[in-house]
Amino acid sequence: MAREKEGTLLVVDDNRSILEALQLLLGGYFARVLTLQSPNRLATLLREEPEIDVILLDMNFTAGINTGNEGFYWLQEIRRLRPGIQVVLFTAYADIDLAVRAMRDGAVDFVVKPWDNDRLVAALQGAYNLARSQREVKQLKEIKRELTQEEPMFWGTSPAMRRVRELVEKVAATDANILITGENGTGKEMLAREIHNRSARRGELMVSVDMGAVPETLFESELFGHVKGAFTDARTDRAGKFEVADRGTLFLDEIGNLPPHLQSKLLTALQSGRIVRVGSNTPVKIDIRLISATNRDLYKMVEQGAFREDLLYRINTIHIDLPPLRQRREDILPLAEGFLRRYAAKYAKPIEGFDAEAVRAMESYPWAGNIRELQHTVEKAVILCDTPQITPATLLLRPGTPGPADDGNTTLEQMERTMIARAVERCGGNLTEVARQLGITRQTLYNKIKRYGL
Repeated sequence: MAREKEGTLLVVDDNRSILEALQLLLGGYFARVLTLQSPNRLATLLREEPEIDVILLDMNFTAGINTGNEGFYWLQEIRRLRPGIQVVLFTAYADIDLAVRAMRDGAVDFVVKPWDNDRLVAALQGAYNLARSQREVKQLKEIKRELTQEEPMFWGTSPAMRRVRELVEKVAATDANILITGENGTGKEMLAREIHNRSARRGELMVSVDMGAVPETLFESELFGHVKGAFTDARTDRAGKFEVADRGTLFLDEIGNLPPHLQSKLLTALQSGRIVRVGSNTPVKIDIRLISATNRDLYKMVEQGAFREDLLYRINTIHIDLPPLRQRREDILPLAEGFLRRYAAKYAKPIEGFDAEAVRAMESYPWAGNIRELQHTVEKAVILCDTPQITPATLLLRPGTPGPADDGNTTLEQMERTMIARAVERCGGNLTEVARQLGITRQTLYNKIKRYGL
């Protein structure tokens, strides 16, 4: 099966014979091969040809001068005019110092004349793959930036949240790795976004990864990316979350659900600052600020051998614990009123607020699902409410119990919620064991936990 040709290559060399030979050789690997005998027209050509991916650039153009300085000058011009183009330098006068300087100044590779065909083709194809990868990452970032909807952080007035805010104000501007702990629904991802928005990386993306929802078989592909043909369904190159988050923030939610054998792969990437796409041998340097979150006790998991101690130290430079809603009851009503305004507008309901009994019911309810459960409860009440104010009847709360009571009128959904909540408590938060006991997959379990606000 013939290889599909992709990309546009520009060869810049003052030797016409070399240009003709390279056009013949490389035309079998690139969709277009352009040639230029003098670099003096390089700036003009770059403006005329926006699709150039890779440039093979000679380093000496003036007779009798073999210092390579001309090549370095034009390398910098290319990087200034079109930083997305990858440059491979080409010279007959090579030494180690020249090669080191070439890589330091931004060349992706260095090839010596007379060249080996296989070595030259490999270098240029590697440069093209890197150019395409960077372009893909840029496109993904633009798409994510358009789709990201910012919600303001609600701090409230409780002493517990005031302490959290004071800590965030101290650490947000740094690049310190942060571990956020707290029960499900306490707003860990929203806090992570608040930290990102207060950091020097706020102009870049915060990329969120739900570690509990990533299948083990796709872990490396999701986080590190893959190249075309790496596995059966890898039809194109794909950037992983690390690459998309480069220069921004990577948020790893539910990191406590990561199995031990995958923890070591994550640790390696964090320690080295480099990732390797599945199916590739080329390391890609990444620059991220890491924020992790979990509802589990990672120190206890370390004692049990379920979580790597060295990984815990790597992600836990700063620890922020979000209090459950029952420990910040003065914030319940303001939060509920905010959700009421949002959903009353969404569903076009002229609802003025909560009556006194509804307020008392909300403030006495244990809110096992915390802010997420409160949000879902208010949305449901808005949908059901046909009066100017929301009453306990439309809130459908059962004060004093963490979930629906079994009174003979319990729905199947309520029974399922209670059964899952009890299994999670019985298994100490070990979702793999919960899924096994309930006879469902971990992904199905995770979807139901999200759905019921557990």
